[in-house]
Amino acid sequence: MKTILRYLCLSVACIGFSITSNAQDLIESFKNQPNVETVAVNKKMFQMMSNVKMDMNDKENQAYLNLIKKLDDLKLISTKNITSSGKMKTYVVSYVKTNSMNELMTLSENGSTTIFYVDPNSTKESIKELLMFVSGNETIILSLKGSFSLNELSLVTNKMKLPVGNSLNKMSK
Repeated sequence: MKTILRYLCLSVACIGFSITSNAQDLIESFKNQPNVETVAVNKKMFQMMSNVKMDMNDKENQAYLNLIKKLDDLKLISTKNITSSGKMKTYVVSYVKTNSMNELMTLSENGSTTIFYVDPNSTKESIKELLMFVSGNETIILSLKGSFSLNELSLVTNKMKLPVGNSLNKMSK
């Protein structure tokens, strides 16, 4: 009986370890690779950004500040390197499968394909996690976590001048 219990505990520990290592932090996975650019913005930075003085009579500024308060984490990885692009694609496929993410939309234009994934409990008005994968001349992964809507999201990516704003604008319409 003790042998079975030990075997069961060891099996559970191994499964837990494999899930944890598979969900390795996106930035940590790619930050030391040559030809890969990374950007990470955490909740503390979003809180600091929300304290920047802006014209609060401007509706766009109001919406921007409201969204920033809802974001927990933004990670952006980009490269034009073929080897790194392959690794990024492998990471996305594994992450989407491990986290049971749903494909929301695919856009293909000008030689690039953009795929949007959301957490399985997402609705149009409440997204906890959005993962965007762009492949073409440049490979980009954008990961956003918080509690936001698609419309709010396209606004902040444009305001922050992120290279994914156009794709998000098309998706939110």
